[in-house]
Amino acid sequence: MAATRKVPLRKCIVTQEMKPKKELIRVVRNKEGEVFVDTTGKKNGRGAYLSRSLEVVQSAENSGILKRHLNTDIDPTVYDELKNIIEGKKIE
Repeated sequence: MAATRKVPLRKCIVTQEMKPKKELIRVVRNKEGEVFVDTTGKKNGRGAYLSRSLEVVQSAENSGILKRHLNTDIDPTVYDELKNIIEGKKIE
């Protein structure tokens, strides 16, 4: 009997949906207080997950939910980077 690997689930902070980690984008605040998009999902720091959807990113930007989750100000470039990743403009 082959062991099936458990798919790690994470919750989108905007939609509150549980989704496989690979379907979400992680935004991280590290100890230095820097906020950045973590495309690897492995960086150290406090993470918040967003669905890969422009509407979700726009909603997060408008509502300030990322700021609340990460307890710090979010630079507008973080949202630009998220939108670029979703639109497929920047692949790392």
